[in-house]
Amino acid sequence: MMGGLLAGTSESPGEYFYEGGVRVKKYRGMASHEAMEKGGGKRYLSVEDRIKVAQGVTGTVVDKGSVIHLVQYLMQSLLHSLQELGCRSIQELHKGIYEGTLRFEMRSPSAQAEGTVHSLYSFKEPHLGLLRGR
Repeated sequence: MMGGLLAGTSESPGEYFYEGGVRVKKYRGMASHEAMEKGGGKRYLSVEDRIKVAQGVTGTVVDKGSVIHLVQYLMQSLLHSLQELGCRSIQELHKGIYEGTLRFEMRSPSAQAEGTVHSLYSFKEPHLGLLRGR
């Protein structure tokens, strides 16, 4: 379930190429027609089917550098998320959920929009590529 997340890393299969001046790698979702033709259909019970229905896509993803830097970024993101919940570990998160001391709330589409960047003419989105300098 992490194929899309790890796609574009230097360790993922495929060759880099440039598209519109951006270094990219081909990404093939396992439920795409192309992946099913190469054997990925086994996962979706369509190996013997004459008509294959694609549930995924083939495209390109931007170069993310090494998975080592990506994992460090994900770990730090997880720590920040736990901190925002008032937890110091995943075990503490589980304990809070099971004991009922930590609860999550449903947010309406309006609340979700309010929680993202809004009312700006333009903005620069954070980019994983900033990690490559380390």
